[in-house]
Amino acid sequence: MKPDITWLDNPEVFRVGQLPAHSDHSYTLEGKEAALCLNGQWDFAYSRCAAERPVEFYKEDFDRSQWDKIMVPGHIELAGYDKVHYINVMYPWEGMYYRRPAGFGEEKYAKGQFSEADYNPVGSYVTKFDLPEHFEGKRVCISFEGVEQAMYLWINGQFVGYAEDSFTPSEFDLTPYIRKEGNLLAVEVHKRSTAAYLEDQDFFRFFGIFRDVKLYAKGDVHVEDLWVKPVLHEGNTSGSLTVEVKLSGDLEEATLEYVLKDKDGTVKLSGVEKCREAFTLAPGETMEVIPWDNHNPYLYDLELVLKNKEGKELECIHQSVGFRRMEIINKVMLLNGQRLKIVGVNRHEWNCRTGRCITLDDMKWDMELFKENNINAVRTCHYPDQIAWYGLCDENGIYCMSETNLESHGSWGKYACLDASWNVPGDFPQWKEVVLDRARTNFETFKNHPSVLFWSLGNESYAGENLAAMNAYFKETDPSRLVHYEGVAVNRAYEDRISDMESRMYAEPWEIEEYLSNNPKKPYILCEYMHDMGNSIGGMKSYMDLFDKYEMFQGGFIWDYIDQAIMVFDEITGEEVLRYGGDFDDRPCDYEFSGNGIVFGDRTPKPALQEVKYYYGLHK
Repeated sequence: MKPDITWLDNPEVFRVGQLPAHSDHSYTLEGKEAALCLNGQWDFAYSRCAAERPVEFYKEDFDRSQWDKIMVPGHIELAGYDKVHYINVMYPWEGMYYRRPAGFGEEKYAKGQFSEADYNPVGSYVTKFDLPEHFEGKRVCISFEGVEQAMYLWINGQFVGYAEDSFTPSEFDLTPYIRKEGNLLAVEVHKRSTAAYLEDQDFFRFFGIFRDVKLYAKGDVHVEDLWVKPVLHEGNTSGSLTVEVKLSGDLEEATLEYVLKDKDGTVKLSGVEKCREAFTLAPGETMEVIPWDNHNPYLYDLELVLKNKEGKELECIHQSVGFRRMEIINKVMLLNGQRLKIVGVNRHEWNCRTGRCITLDDMKWDMELFKENNINAVRTCHYPDQIAWYGLCDENGIYCMSETNLESHGSWGKYACLDASWNVPGDFPQWKEVVLDRARTNFETFKNHPSVLFWSLGNESYAGENLAAMNAYFKETDPSRLVHYEGVAVNRAYEDRISDMESRMYAEPWEIEEYLSNNPKKPYILCEYMHDMGNSIGGMKSYMDLFDKYEMFQGGFIWDYIDQAIMVFDEITGEEVLRYGGDFDDRPCDYEFSGNGIVFGDRTPKPALQEVKYYYGLHK
């Protein structure tokens, strides 16, 4: 297999040599850590476009002695290369290049638009590592948890694969090429590819390896995928559990032992199964359980232990389990039989010094602010978040709308005008598989989290057959959750096929009442409202009063949680200051529109947060 630079231009090529998406469970390997973090200083070279990149940089004898160093994870722009650029609706090349995506009848503009562009920056990364002793002789894989926007991968001079989708893990099997010492890992990251049409979110347009890179080893028998399926019965005092397991390796005479315990260590379920490639742990027992919700996020611990025929432990998994029931009855969304009230926020991942490259401490800080200010829900706008965030939502009882990495606002919403003449992904067959893949990866990665009440198809991508196919995938695969998409409000032809709820942005209170007073089809949420820009959040009471007037009004998510602002040193004042879109001579640009959070970019609370805490406290 050889890499092809024209994959950048082809929407039908988005994963080459990648492992299938799977559950985000962690495990130990024979009692030791199964993962090796490769974060740190890597060798680095920046190129303005593909034609100028060092094509053979991945070769072991290539001279990299004059290369720079760069921190992984991190954004290339914040390391001093390329240009910081913020934009909301438009694509970042508007006004500079005329582009149309493949499949839209203007193929002469699609061919070579990224691979042959005179501006499409490339980051070439190289690092070296040795295998830990307990990895030797094992199957060894690598996980890139976030790379914007398209990446090619080599190890020890051998091409391994290609990946797009910036915000979900991209994993590859390195076993055929790995060695004990001196492994040379090379990654080529392109700022733009056809993925750019699908990742037109309202944010700074960075690129690079911006989330963790981890090497992991698989045991002689390995749990490839795990789907924990707890059921909370009517009455909320009892439940049952089934677990779907997929294994690989030498399964002959190996066993899987499982035990489910409550917080006090009391065993609720236990058993032993002979290992097969795919099977279900289905005890079929009803047991007393405590429901999971925002007020009492009660989690059970499921331990799975793989053993060989001699009884030696090969792998051990600890998976949190929460029992809860999500449904719509009489057009009202219910959690555990009670009307669900969402008092939430949209949350970009953000740190004013490191951009979307955030730490666990950042996440924990956000979680504490949520709890202190009566915020009970989060929409991961508009892409899946770091894996650790979902675990924190489980532990803290924060209801999560897990959004698929999709926004194509610039293809149909132009200067507040509706023009869907070349909407991506639309109905075009060339774009169906890539958006289905993004939906699948979102589901497969985060399916075990009780905090995830909703799968979201994405954001502001109009509506068409490809969105409908995403919805059908979620509904068929996981009926235990609801599916959300706000495009019902802009293309009514699809309102019965793309969302379980009426979802709108920035509707005024009278518009909401008009819908809810006229034999509404579905429960109503505001996926974005209030828009906390400048001196905002006024009039919040008008929305909160709707909770008491309409049972089908179920709340919403404020836009948004944190200002996207970057801390820089001001040479005139000699002080550090926060800078917004447009402050970096970035064009086209939506300027201070990057600042509409209830906290500033450095996480200092704004006065608006007091209003949020008060009104959300009345309805939490």
